[in-house]
Amino acid sequence: MKELTKAEEQIMHQLWDLAVTNVNGIIEKLPEPKPAYNTVSTIVRILETKGFVDHKKEGKGYVYFPIVAKETYKRKFMKRVMSHYFEGSFKELVSFFAKEDKMNISDLEELMNDVKTELQNEQANTIKADLENQKK
Repeated sequence: MKELTKAEEQIMHQLWDLAVTNVNGIIEKLPEPKPAYNTVSTIVRILETKGFVDHKKEGKGYVYFPIVAKETYKRKFMKRVMSHYFEGSFKELVSFFAKEDKMNISDLEELMNDVKTELQNEQANTIKADLENQKK
């Protein structure tokens, strides 16, 4: 998956929020000062070339929609950040943000409990899927 520029990412966030929209719909959601129509249109076409967006004809124009889910991009983005800045270590990443944001102990404990619960749920879902596949 290709990396997005800051401008491309800003447009993708609007597309993820709107689900299906035209260029004017994206522009309406952007903060002031609003970019020119041609600028947004060009960025959307670049996103399409990169495989993040697709379109369909509607009336005289086109509507655009994301084909890469926000969660998928977020996961790839965070893995890239972890590998480039934190030697691939989740512990280093959490430590950095804990120190940077001056997290207190209860926030850290809550974070660890949330992560633990998510990991247990993922494990349970994997085991369940494996068992269902064995039955087939």
